[in-house]
Amino acid sequence: MSLKDRLAARIAAEGPISVADYMHACLLDPEEGYYATRPDLGEKGDFITAPLISQMFGELIGLWAVETWRSLGSPSPFRLVEAGPGDGTLMSDILRAARLVPEFIEAADLWLIELSEPLIHRQMGTLATAPLTPRWAPSIGDVEAGAPVILIANELLDCMPARQFVQSGEGWAERMVGLDGAGHLAFQLTDPEAEGGVVLEVSAAQEAFATELAQIIAGETGAALLIDYGRSEPGFGDTFQALSHHAKVDPLAAPGEADLTVHADFPAVLAAAEAQGCAVAIAPQGLFLLRLGIEYRAAALARAKPERGEILERQLKRLIAPDQMGELFKAACIYYPGNPVPPGFEDLE
Repeated sequence: MSLKDRLAARIAAEGPISVADYMHACLLDPEEGYYATRPDLGEKGDFITAPLISQMFGELIGLWAVETWRSLGSPSPFRLVEAGPGDGTLMSDILRAARLVPEFIEAADLWLIELSEPLIHRQMGTLATAPLTPRWAPSIGDVEAGAPVILIANELLDCMPARQFVQSGEGWAERMVGLDGAGHLAFQLTDPEAEGGVVLEVSAAQEAFATELAQIIAGETGAALLIDYGRSEPGFGDTFQALSHHAKVDPLAAPGEADLTVHADFPAVLAAAEAQGCAVAIAPQGLFLLRLGIEYRAAALARAKPERGEILERQLKRLIAPDQMGELFKAACIYYPGNPVPPGFEDLE
């Protein structure tokens, strides 16, 4: 029985499920979930992330990690953690840049947070010749305690499930996934009169991740860098989408066969971190990368390989231009209060 059939049977027996429950099943079902069985990244896959656009992105994050480590007093050991490492490209680029500081590599204890077995195998291949051998854990709570933490997560929050509520005259109705008259998956509201109202998305999973992460940083010291597309101010809107071969598709059409995402709710994420005693800061991705020196890195690469000059210019624009990733994507930082503000976030707390 397919995942679609199993979801339909579950709904027929138990009633409609929340959008969050639907996302969780579609992404992580052990038999047919997208990330559990068939994640497909890259130009020929379903979606592409910043590390796959250009090596510059990961190299700058690597230098960010080194400078953050120095600001912590160059602790040894420390946990270098990536949550949601994709195919391993970002960490490969991070470590290539960090090799310029051998003391950083010597002090680092590398952990990757990953639930997808197919992606773990890809990460193993990508990092086979890396200067550090990673250990894998299913959650940040499973990373060995007892040392400062520097964590990076790129496009992780957006795949954490969210519930959707629609404003009605009587309050808020929840958008659910149920069945239509023909037995097909369909959206429905707990109060049909709310149709057409503004949509509020609430992700308990994003907030729980931020809470646990902040508790670790508050207890061990350190910093986390979270980069994702989403809003930096509280707001409304339906951002639930499915992507297949870089195109938006019906999220109910083929459960488990497309990537499902919602925008990162940075206001809620950072508020959850602050509630645990951490300091926070946020900036548009474009500004953050400019502050880290991406234009200088692009120029250096162009000098080294002039034949790639036009490609590098296109990559740079895609990462920082306001009408591409520069504004929609945000870089947020959670760090130990009292420590220096991590690079790229000075005067932005």
